[in-house]
Amino acid sequence: MAKKTTKFVCQSCGYQSVKWKGRCPSCGEWNTFAEEVVEEYSLKRERPKPLLEWEEVETGRMGTGFSNLDRVLGGGLVPGQVVLIAGEPGIGKSTLLLQVSDRFSGKVLYVSGEESGSQIAVRARRLGVSSREILLLPETHLETIIRAVEEEEPSLLILDSVQTVYSEKLESSAGSVAQVREVAFRVSELCKERGIPSFLVGQITKEGTIAGPKVLEHIVDTVLQFEGERHTFYRVVKAVKNRFGSTGEVAVFKMTDRGLEEIEEPSAFFIAGRVRSPGSVIFPYTEGSKPILLEIQALVLQALYTTPQRRTQGFDVNRLSLILAVLEKEVNLFTRDSDVFVNVAGGMSVDEPAADLAVALAIASSKKDKLVPEDLVAFGEVGLAGEVRAVHFGDIRLKEAKRFGFKKALVPKGMEIEENYGMEIIEVSNVREAIDLLL
Repeated sequence: MAKKTTKFVCQSCGYQSVKWKGRCPSCGEWNTFAEEVVEEYSLKRERPKPLLEWEEVETGRMGTGFSNLDRVLGGGLVPGQVVLIAGEPGIGKSTLLLQVSDRFSGKVLYVSGEESGSQIAVRARRLGVSSREILLLPETHLETIIRAVEEEEPSLLILDSVQTVYSEKLESSAGSVAQVREVAFRVSELCKERGIPSFLVGQITKEGTIAGPKVLEHIVDTVLQFEGERHTFYRVVKAVKNRFGSTGEVAVFKMTDRGLEEIEEPSAFFIAGRVRSPGSVIFPYTEGSKPILLEIQALVLQALYTTPQRRTQGFDVNRLSLILAVLEKEVNLFTRDSDVFVNVAGGMSVDEPAADLAVALAIASSKKDKLVPEDLVAFGEVGLAGEVRAVHFGDIRLKEAKRFGFKKALVPKGMEIEENYGMEIIEVSNVREAIDLLL
């Protein structure tokens, strides 16, 4: 039996309280508590048994129709897997999932709470979607959606989006913390019980985080981040959580008038427009099994105003401030009276510390107005004492650089590398040594 209770829930983080509070003690936000009726269920309890007595269940993978997306998922979809895909409005989430529906081998139930059936049909015709196995259901009522899944027994469920669906068992409106948590939990429970893989589309806030409680990301098996600028034609899908594969895997797509197309060689795509000029350094980026060569660009010029500007695109501005401080103290490279701009060409976002050395080298190159060797790649973490620290995946970074014709690599000293792959390996222990050697 379900027991109804009234609680006050923070609409920012999901913190619950028996009474109203002006400020949330969990996230610190003001005036975010709303009164909600919550149903508490008595759950079935399983008796514990030794770990070695549990049997491993072999599950086959199902392809999405996109080989790059399958790699990001860890080899394809697992029965019962719940995938949350989030990104900016208009980035192409619905377009990607409509194409997946068309290429998927089996019945697909596509539930839309944001668009009408005719709107989706118009897009499907533009994309050339021709599969007769796609069942379209424009609906926001959770109980109706669950009945449709039970009646149709699809091989794949797509819910676009989880913030638009509501359950009649809760009195709060769709998109509230309680509704998002309830919808995600019941859809996940249904899919795992019936072995149906599913995609849930998640909206994001203006800060770039997934809207709703953090528990939403904990409930699902996989979280995919859909990134890219709407005014450019590239799109990147990155796995930030995956219970059935590694995180950090990246798939790159190109947006066309016929939908999304896979880019098989992302490195060639991102460095294709490189112009030989000071402030340009190639960085082999990787968080998963497939590295990508990216161009780090820096521009240093005399400040126009009293306070110098620090601007970045695709790189953490706080990390930039640390690198500039190290360059000033350890290398005597002063930028306190200069505007400094750093850009990751192509619009990719780099958040791994291995890019520090490439960024520092690009800034020094622009400041000194000297070219970095065209056939060189650089990677390594820069510490506050100016030391260059070892990073992971050194071998696969070098393999990718060699594959595209690069002959030199600037790497941290003492880094464990199996072989040089026919490249000249330049080891440096601090950032001063790196700049003196090349500039």
